Amino acid sequence: MSTETLLYDQLKRPLRDLRISVTDRCNFRCRYCMPEETFGPDYEFLPKTSLLQFEEITRLARLFVEMGVEKIRLTGGEPLLRRDLDVLIGMLSQIKGLEDIALTTNASLLKKSALKLKQAGLTRVNVSLDAIHDETFGKMNGRGTKIKPVLEGIQAAADAGLQVKINMVVQKGINDHEIVPMASYFRNSGHIVRFIEYMDVGNSNGWKFDHVMNKKDIIDQIAETFPLKSVDAAYFGEVASRYQYEDGSGEIGVISSVSDSFCSSCTRARLSADGALYTCLFASKGTSLRNPLRNGATDEELRTMLTNLWNGRHDRYSDERTEESVLNRDKIEMSFIGG
Repeated sequence: MSTETLLYDQLKRPLRDLRISVTDRCNFRCRYCMPEETFGPDYEFLPKTSLLQFEEITRLARLFVEMGVEKIRLTGGEPLLRRDLDVLIGMLSQIKGLEDIALTTNASLLKKSALKLKQAGLTRVNVSLDAIHDETFGKMNGRGTKIKPVLEGIQAAADAGLQVKINMVVQKGINDHEIVPMASYFRNSGHIVRFIEYMDVGNSNGWKFDHVMNKKDIIDQIAETFPLKSVDAAYFGEVASRYQYEDGSGEIGVISSVSDSFCSSCTRARLSADGALYTCLFASKGTSLRNPLRNGATDEELRTMLTNLWNGRHDRYSDERTEESVLNRDKIEMSFIGG
């Protein structure tokens, strides 16, 4: 991608990555994302007519790629609940200039679809897995689901030739005792585990600063058992701080939005399942792209809209996070725009 065609925001950050939520529904009720008391049996999810159609997603994705996006990640909710997801991946894979298509999933439904997704053009999966033992995992996912189907999904993805990363959200006093077991389980597997500081995404998860297990404590805990060495970032905008085991048995990462934010290198835009563009994970509101799409907007009109939105972007919420901002800012739920 020529630097002349890249978009830059007010803080000189380029647009390189697009996260696309394909559904707001999920079969888990993880407390940090979709707690049962909020997303219960009577919760009204988006009607099918509100969701972007595959053709609409592909058209927007093509425009984003023309304007600098190199990587697309499909998210949810749980994206594997969207029927015929492989069809969408196949459509996206035909976009000239798109280098990478990834998927974030809880992997409970991945076993039966991994090969089909790979054949359609998927390159990577990030599996959300917050514990390696059934009891803790069942409490974290809010459904009592056992870990076996997730591990089978991970294996199926690896067998299909997909690159696999494991994402563990760490909550102090809840699942922090699973940090070392998680690291131990996936050492020598070829899969990178990324430990994620518990973030104040949305308004329903009861987030507090003292629930956060910070990057230093996570690394110190692992290093007591498995000595680590720091590794340089692989590319501009990489969100994880990288570490390798000194014995050569693999790599881990820590995503530290709270204790060591990375706003200055954020290159990501997010498209919600109903077609709104959000320029920050912690945004309060988005801008509908579905409405102009369905009202007959031309590609040039959409390009102008996207250019103005990104050029005007100045989000740096994690840099500015305070007790007051956590309490008083109304934020979009993570289940609506993905992680």
